[in-house]
Amino acid sequence: MATLERARAKAAPPHPRGDGSRRPFWTARRRETLAGYLFIAPQLLGSVLFVLIPLALVFWYSFHEWNVLAGSFRGVGADNYRALADDPKLPGVLRATAFFSVGLVVLNLGLALALAVLLNQKLRGSIVFRTLFFSPVVVSLVAWTIVWGFLLQKNGGINAGLDLVGVDGPNWLRGETSSMVSVIVVQVFKNVGLNMVLFLAALQGVPRELYEAATVDGAGPWRRFLRITVPLISPTILLTSIITVVGSLQVFAQIAVLTQGGPGNSTTVLVYYLYQQAFEFHHFGYGATLSVLLFLIVLVLTVVQWQMRKKWVFHES
Repeated sequence: MATLERARAKAAPPHPRGDGSRRPFWTARRRETLAGYLFIAPQLLGSVLFVLIPLALVFWYSFHEWNVLAGSFRGVGADNYRALADDPKLPGVLRATAFFSVGLVVLNLGLALALAVLLNQKLRGSIVFRTLFFSPVVVSLVAWTIVWGFLLQKNGGINAGLDLVGVDGPNWLRGETSSMVSVIVVQVFKNVGLNMVLFLAALQGVPRELYEAATVDGAGPWRRFLRITVPLISPTILLTSIITVVGSLQVFAQIAVLTQGGPGNSTTVLVYYLYQQAFEFHHFGYGATLSVLLFLIVLVLTVVQWQMRKKWVFHES
């Protein structure tokens, strides 16, 4: 029996402290884990309070009708979604939204990439031009839009410049086509500097040796751009495209300040239509339903772009 007890004592693992005392609860590993959770707690709490809970409330409100003026709040089931399917204005709103988004994305990304390629050259004064192109990004959106509103009027600065060369400019914000184009151009000039900086950073990370080897092989500038530059900066192209597409679907201030959705409904995009239904006509339940539609559109487009990365983004398999 004594031999068995001695064998068990030898086989038993030694006490972690070695002195018979209990192991402390707040070990170094637990302290590090707690510190990590404390660091992410503000972001996690903000996401829950300002993203997840409001998103859940929007879905809940979409099944109710809330009349603030009458003080009534009642459940209506799927009536708001049936009204959405039968809304005669919705197809026009979606067309205006698609036209605005496509125009903004194409012009923004194209101009940003062209500016980045030019500013990536070793040219005198490139730093000054980088600052000039990026400065609208940090300007107040409302102030920027108000200034452009004055410039785009019939007797505004743009038409005054056209008069100097004998051209009679239109009232840019009162034509169905010119108003949408004007809003797109204002938004492009406002945010093109951000994408330009992202593209410029990506271009500066492309190894120069690849261009030199391609030049030796006889590749011209256009071929080097398509075969070397575009594949290597494709992750940045994906990032900027997602940011720009999502931003184009959430535009509001420019429409509210410049055109108020007019003339007619030619510039009434989905976000502005949502605002009208909820805060002008006090149809909060229907406004929440439009918010759900906007959320689904953004979600689908983002997922499609993310899945397409495997086909054209460099380093993706």
